[in-house]
Amino acid sequence: MPEADAEANRQLTTLEGWRRFAAGPPGPPVLLTSAELGRLSATERALYDEDRLDHHARMLVVATSFVEKTVVCGRRLVLLNRHAISARRGLMVSGLPGTGKTSAITQLGLAHELLDRARHPNLTDRIPVLYITVPPAATARMIATEFARFLGLPVRGRSNMTDIIEAVVGVCTDTRTGLVLVDEIHNVSQVTRTGAEVSDTLKYFSERIPATFVYAGINLETSELLAGARGAQIAGRFTLVPTRPFPYGAEWKALVATMEETLLLHDHPPGSLVKLDRYLHKRAAGMIGALSHAIRGAAIDAILSGTERVTKEGIDAIPLDHAAETATKPLKGTATR
Repeated sequence: MPEADAEANRQLTTLEGWRRFAAGPPGPPVLLTSAELGRLSATERALYDEDRLDHHARMLVVATSFVEKTVVCGRRLVLLNRHAISARRGLMVSGLPGTGKTSAITQLGLAHELLDRARHPNLTDRIPVLYITVPPAATARMIATEFARFLGLPVRGRSNMTDIIEAVVGVCTDTRTGLVLVDEIHNVSQVTRTGAEVSDTLKYFSERIPATFVYAGINLETSELLAGARGAQIAGRFTLVPTRPFPYGAEWKALVATMEETLLLHDHPPGSLVKLDRYLHKRAAGMIGALSHAIRGAAIDAILSGTERVTKEGIDAIPLDHAAETATKPLKGTATR
């Protein structure tokens, strides 16, 4: 398989990529003892380190209270919608970037997928979950095409919207799709004609496909998704689950401890990151995405440099996203104490 095709098949926005995600990540490599390390050839050591680098490159999903709340609310709505003929209720997950919105909705999708497989163990033609992201400046046709792309349906230049929609609805109905996840929904603006057409297309899909729709995006409460009559209709049918940066407290400390336990380094003192939990909270501005990026990045550097430990200095050296970086710096002209 060409490298580009293999990469595409790992994306959640394709059925094969979603099924790979549902199958779970590979198990972590075994951390060798000093004696075992000494017996490795140079090539074997390079491959061993590469496996550890790959392990730390994977985003760890932690069952935070926000993830658990999202899964519970989503499962409740799926059950409530089970016998609904129309006007099914949906879920909106909203918050700042890096607060775990995508992780939360994909964990909801994973829970739904695994439950469906458990209930129908001998059926392989079911597609319980569909996941798409809304492209910037999306049009109604682009949204319909994203649905078709996930399902592997061909979309030709001469295909009209009706053909695409009918094909998607037919496959989703036949394969018992029960949950539709729409990420980056903040890219939809109700104040533009194009955005309104995208909103109408999503609404039409929700009426034709007997599934629970879940939207995730940045600050949806104040976004143009909820503007005007169309926005009011969404607000009247969707339950909102907001996410925020984590406060410094017991759950944050548990997050740091969980992430530290996943480190596969030969000279990392256990519990040393837990002792830095307050510093890590300030460094990441309470953002779980920034925390994960900082720790995993420092672990990768520790392997590449041979230090084999994550330290405060190592974490300081990892550039974070602009939001996390600026949140920890005083405004220009503001005195610090």
